[in-house]
Amino acid sequence: MYLGLDLGTSELKALLLADDHRIVGVARAPLTVERPRPLWSEQAPMQWWQALEEVMHALGKSHPEELAAVRAIGLSGQMHGATLLDAAGEVLRPAILWNDGRSGSQCEALARAVPRLGEIAGNLAMPGFTAPKLLWVREHEPEVFGRVAIVLLPKDWLRFMLSGEAVSEMSDAAGTLWLDVGARDWSDELLAATGLTRAHMPRLVEGSEVSAKLKPELAARWGLGHDVLIAGGAGDNAASAVGMGLVEPGQGFVSLGTSGVVFVSTDRFLPNPAQAMHAFCHALPKRWHQMSVMLSAASAVSWAAKTFRFADEAALLEAAASVPIAQRAHCPLFLPYLSGERSPHNNANAQGVLFGLTHAHGPAEMAYAVVEGVSFGLRDGFDTLRLPQDMPLREMALVGGGARSVWWGQLLADIFGVALTLYAGSETGGALGAARLAWLADGGAVAEVCTLPLVKQQLVPSTDGADGHRTRHARFQALYQAVRAQFQ
Repeated sequence: MYLGLDLGTSELKALLLADDHRIVGVARAPLTVERPRPLWSEQAPMQWWQALEEVMHALGKSHPEELAAVRAIGLSGQMHGATLLDAAGEVLRPAILWNDGRSGSQCEALARAVPRLGEIAGNLAMPGFTAPKLLWVREHEPEVFGRVAIVLLPKDWLRFMLSGEAVSEMSDAAGTLWLDVGARDWSDELLAATGLTRAHMPRLVEGSEVSAKLKPELAARWGLGHDVLIAGGAGDNAASAVGMGLVEPGQGFVSLGTSGVVFVSTDRFLPNPAQAMHAFCHALPKRWHQMSVMLSAASAVSWAAKTFRFADEAALLEAAASVPIAQRAHCPLFLPYLSGERSPHNNANAQGVLFGLTHAHGPAEMAYAVVEGVSFGLRDGFDTLRLPQDMPLREMALVGGGARSVWWGQLLADIFGVALTLYAGSETGGALGAARLAWLADGGAVAEVCTLPLVKQQLVPSTDGADGHRTRHARFQALYQAVRAQFQ
């Protein structure tokens, strides 16, 4: 039996996985985000620990025998968060989260200080990453910075509390801007640029390796056995890929969550920072992944459903699907940048635009424009991926809340020109991947553990309307170029 713990932004999820791949039990505990100032996003780490206590108590009540049989624990979670500890291991301030935007000027300073940043880290300096956050703390909270003894990512702080060990793993560490992603090791040059050294960093392991052991007193309190291993684990998207069995080169997924993600596994480091593509380590040795991120995906559909007074998102998608293919060419165009954008524009000031309205347009046409605009934005991110000819795209799963709409999935398949597969159980996400990494750390083989889920449906690209998609996508891209100077 294996336990996966997924520390998200809005909840902590625990999942019990049997060695026949059955999900035996799941428990959740909610989390809240504090926004004390504009652009700030923080959480108190003790809230994470309280949530962990809650889910462990829930599993102890609902599945005591299964919990007692757990051999290893895996961790996944939100990336990039800066959790600052002093020499005694005490938290110095609330953790600064992945969606915190305060460190824009520090990103510019870091890029100037290390011209080779993208080459080493595989990514541009963005406020979401960890290193600019520490530059902000050094500038605005120097007394806190002076006491920093170690910097941990959110899930790795949980590991510290579980084991007393300061350890991270490659996929999450790759999101700090301190890792030499190709070498899978801390970069002294990048650390020095933020006034830090290796002494401030946790020890590194692979996600499928043993990182530590659970403290005996915690095992006794929660009803676990002796010598419970803790795997390295993974950042949330890498863990989700492991949970879906997408670990071989050319396998990946498209995620229609609040934000939108296009993720592809690779067998080498292939950065493309100029187009804001992320190149990270995967959770398994000698594997990397490429990832594009758009900041408003399903959240743009939610905004439109509320703004245009649809009953809910499903009603908006039904209205969008009702627009005949022949009439789609006459719908408005929608730029979905309601929260700025990452890939491919890296433009925090980008804004949403609904362009080309006439008296002929009603709610259905505007609904179609919004869904199409999000799909075009994802296609732009997809086009930033750098896959060499010897690494063809093998597998694209479709996941996230938006994947419940088969019509939207088919539209995406048509716009991408790639078949998209809907799998059973994809909603388990990072918690299942974390449990699988625990299984691997306990001696499981990748071929045995990282299997693909059952296929629910495959959406094959249709040639109907393909020319129209290409024409409108070109207009969509030209619209951004035409109006970007107006964004403030």
